[in-house]
Amino acid sequence: MTVPSGRRERKKAATRQKIADTALSLFLERGYDAVGIREVAAEADVAVTTLFSHFASKEALVFEQDEDFERRLTQAVTRAPDEPLIPALRREIHALVRHCTADDAAPIWRMIDESPALRRYEESMRLRHAEALATAIAADPELSPTATASRTIARFVIDAFSLAREAADPEAAVEEIFRMIEAAWEAASPARRA
Repeated sequence: MTVPSGRRERKKAATRQKIADTALSLFLERGYDAVGIREVAAEADVAVTTLFSHFASKEALVFEQDEDFERRLTQAVTRAPDEPLIPALRREIHALVRHCTADDAAPIWRMIDESPALRRYEESMRLRHAEALATAIAADPELSPTATASRTIARFVIDAFSLAREAADPEAAVEEIFRMIEAAWEAASPARRA
């Protein structure tokens, strides 16, 4: 997560983190469906309105790093001038997969997999991330991809995260998937189409 610089921003970030940590602890202890928003707010010692000023929904409490995840992917597009796009995205997906496959993440993913509401939220989040990534790719004048190529590669990258997270060997899965993404990107590059 990005570290805020000012005192007020740090305080807001600390409150947000406290709410998210409290919610996750309650969800894992009692089950996602058994815990209400009011209980989370009371346990975090904040008003319900404060909770909703930080999180748009109950599901968002589980995916509290959602915005950071999206920001990291779109920032990978604005990589160093000498670094190709696909390796930059591969590096970010590797980091995100390592984070999401750490031992302490397993109970969270079990909870997500068991909840239809959380699975739907995750799917909508992935689609939003893919659109944000496609927009960032399309906006890079050095890349010059078509809208279809930008959206396709973005969805492949987002799906790479999901597929690798669920694989027996996540690191090897990222490499295997990114070989295919690299080939697709090469096939879609303007130089190849000419």
